Amino acid sequence: MEKQLSLSFENTAIAFESKTDKALKKADFLFTNIGKPWLVKVGAAVTPFALKIGLPIKGLIRSTIFSQFCGGENLQEAAATASLLGKFHVGVALDYGVEAMEGEENYDHAVPEFVRAIEYAAGNPNIPFIAIKVTGFARFSLLEKLHANETLTPEEAAEYARVRQRIQTIAATAAKHKVGLLIDAEESWIQQPVDDLTNELMAQFNKTNAIVYNTFQMYRHDRLAFLKRSFEKAEQQGYLLGAKLVRGAYMEKERKRAEEMGYPSPIQPDKEATDRDYNAAVTFCMERLDKLAVFVGTHNEQSSMLAANLLHQQELPHDHPHVSFSQLLGMSDNITFNLAHAGYHVSKYLPYGPVKDVMPYLLRRAQENTSISGQVGRELGLIRKERKRRGI
Repeated sequence: MEKQLSLSFENTAIAFESKTDKALKKADFLFTNIGKPWLVKVGAAVTPFALKIGLPIKGLIRSTIFSQFCGGENLQEAAATASLLGKFHVGVALDYGVEAMEGEENYDHAVPEFVRAIEYAAGNPNIPFIAIKVTGFARFSLLEKLHANETLTPEEAAEYARVRQRIQTIAATAAKHKVGLLIDAEESWIQQPVDDLTNELMAQFNKTNAIVYNTFQMYRHDRLAFLKRSFEKAEQQGYLLGAKLVRGAYMEKERKRAEEMGYPSPIQPDKEATDRDYNAAVTFCMERLDKLAVFVGTHNEQSSMLAANLLHQQELPHDHPHVSFSQLLGMSDNITFNLAHAGYHVSKYLPYGPVKDVMPYLLRRAQENTSISGQVGRELGLIRKERKRRGI
């Protein structure tokens, strides 16, 4: 008889083993306030302005929301956070969290930052991944034009050749050091060139190991079919598909644009449809681990448990080299640490960068937590359960 998987996401002693009493109380305070939509709304409006005009609030941000969701202001600080997580067998996906600053000079400057991060990760077994966004190296409107299949001017063609060269440099460095490269998804109206570029890189670098991963946003109703097509393409061309599965991050923006411009929304009709496609994608990948590698990026306990169970049912090792789980730093520690404790490969997405520059990322985290039904309540419930257990 098949042995039952003994895994629970309710064990708070394991979930918060990396947190001191002080850090746990701080997390309680933070999620209590993130749970107030009006406060998040005011913060989102006021904070960027206050930073811009030089009000002395950086210290306050750094000691609250920044320390919860970011690994540090630079690579050294991020490495210290990674080292702490490593003690609990939790890996790290390094994410230079600075939002894209337009301009060729800025795009060029971003390349050595990522090369440095990959070279640093190479010497640290608990940093298996680096994440990048193509919009960190390319003008949005150029990607828009490519997506729409419009003919580029000679200047634009030269500009796009430079974009490809930047990403190529990063991917080649990742392949040389055997560090996974997670290429984030973008808005649906610039996604095609991102997919094309990522497929090219996978064909080049994923012959024997899964180095490059494309991101599949399951809140789009066409992505499950696209995942299956991507797998077929990889099979035909003889490379391993790297599939990072997420639910998605641009829902309101996508719906609004579709409505304003009068085209059908690419977004699923409801959360149930997203969940159904996400779990179908997990199942599809887990049944083909000899030919693909999957990165299960989710805060959903049911989806995480499904992936863990599928691995267990196939009597494959929990630390299968083609399966990674991931949650964002500062969230869903009950999933992360319990998976790590049970021997699964799990990483925290670890953004880092100067406080001022990662502010857009932090505000999105706060807004997402407010809008994900039940997320804040779940985080708070677990934190308070652990405080009670510790008697603090």
